[in-house]
Amino acid sequence: MKGYYFLNNSFRAFASNQMSNKVKIYTKTGDTGRTSLFSGERKLKSDAFFDALGNTDELNACLGIVRSIQAIQHCSGHEELVQKLRFIQSRLIDLGSSIATPKTTSPEEKLRITHFDEAHTAQLESWIDEYEDALPPLRMFILPSGGLASSHLHLARAVCRRAERSIVPFLKTDDLEPAAYRFVNRLSDFLFVAARTVCHREGQEEIPYKKERPPEPAEEPVKS
Repeated sequence: MKGYYFLNNSFRAFASNQMSNKVKIYTKTGDTGRTSLFSGERKLKSDAFFDALGNTDELNACLGIVRSIQAIQHCSGHEELVQKLRFIQSRLIDLGSSIATPKTTSPEEKLRITHFDEAHTAQLESWIDEYEDALPPLRMFILPSGGLASSHLHLARAVCRRAERSIVPFLKTDDLEPAAYRFVNRLSDFLFVAARTVCHREGQEEIPYKKERPPEPAEEPVKS
């Protein structure tokens, strides 16, 4: 079995069952501004593939912050959400593997290893339904807020949408599995209902969007 890990927007493979072999953090192979996809292709670090990988990594880091906040606050239901976020963080690494293995140029063996399972999206949909059933109906736009954890989940949702936008081109060129794209699309929905759920569990207030009316023009004084 091969093990893989994500580091600095680059995927490196090594033969190990336990990932026990020590691997150097720096390789110096990217010092010229190029690095490798898992497919073996070397591209500029400014390439769209690495932009998408960076967005996915940033999203993963945002979720790590939420997990830390939840673990500290010990609010109602925090343990089950922490477990869900841990699952999602691992799936985001799987997503990165899929992005770094373009379907049109990668060997079949590597495509098989990085296949993204449709069941992951079904799992998100199940969690979305679970949370929505326990929430009051949403009848208005709400501002990203609701406490520290909820606000960071809203931030993660926004980063998720950016990650989604950055991988759309690969879907259109058939370089990304549709299942991987659907996971990201559904993930932003999950993060939204998770933010609302945390807000309500912590007894915080959902702040509605309010449209301000322009001030009435001042009446001109009557000239005598």
